[in-house]
Amino acid sequence: MTARNTVTVHERLSQHHDVQVVETNRRGHATRFAEDAARRGIDVVVAYGGDGTLNEVATGIATTDTALAVLPGGSTNVFARTLGMPNDALEAIDLIIEALGRNDISPIGLGRANGRFFTFHTGIGYDAAVVRRVEQRAGLKRYAGNPLFIAAALRTWGLDYDKKRPHFALDFGDGNTVDKGFFSIIMNTNPYTYLGNRPFDIVPSTSLSTGLSVVTFTSLKTTQMLRTLVSALQGGGVKNFPWLDIRTNVQHVVASDSRAFPYQLDGDYLGEIQKVEFEFVPNAIRLVRSHP
Repeated sequence: MTARNTVTVHERLSQHHDVQVVETNRRGHATRFAEDAARRGIDVVVAYGGDGTLNEVATGIATTDTALAVLPGGSTNVFARTLGMPNDALEAIDLIIEALGRNDISPIGLGRANGRFFTFHTGIGYDAAVVRRVEQRAGLKRYAGNPLFIAAALRTWGLDYDKKRPHFALDFGDGNTVDKGFFSIIMNTNPYTYLGNRPFDIVPSTSLSTGLSVVTFTSLKTTQMLRTLVSALQGGGVKNFPWLDIRTNVQHVVASDSRAFPYQLDGDYLGEIQKVEFEFVPNAIRLVRSHP
């Protein structure tokens, strides 16, 4: 995200469309801008930023006629790369312009956690604790990127997260439960995230139209975590290890415990909570299909 890139993006879009640029300066700003755009009948909101900004824009225009275009401008850009877009705004903007010219816009499903939409995943337990530590060094995120996340993951693993007791239970509402959850990923897309150019491939069948995938660690031994990590980096999805509970096409699940546990949504840490209700919302938003 640079001033020069913002000007270039504006110029390219303005060759074909009437464009208004608004800049955010605090959390929640993008949602208010997006809600205002939807109320005014704006055709498309281009979310130029990281996954947190994208989440706020999607939240603001979900269930309206205003469409979403995704322009990567953050440190990881998981959702944009999941869609097959280049991880460069100046390459991606041309794809958006071409898609708008074709009117290539179609609905996709989103996840929702306690009423708030998410585009690619929510994490409860360990990864949320990692995101919490990263946000304590938010000023370094733009420059340090992956090394900051790796350092936060190692420090959280070694010092901050209880790996001996379960942190929550899951109830899928159909008689199926997971009684001992240490760490869960609730996914609307695959991969889970990226390490540089390497995707963490967890459940390849996860789709924007078929429901959520839920992967839960029922144990957190170091050897188990390492074997899962290696499996995810090898591609093709994680193996069906004994310490993993893997569910696909999930429409509804509730995580709860008498003690609060940390959770994050699309990479934003949201604090600790005792109960989170997840659901899949089909056709929740209209997406500009900007892909190579």
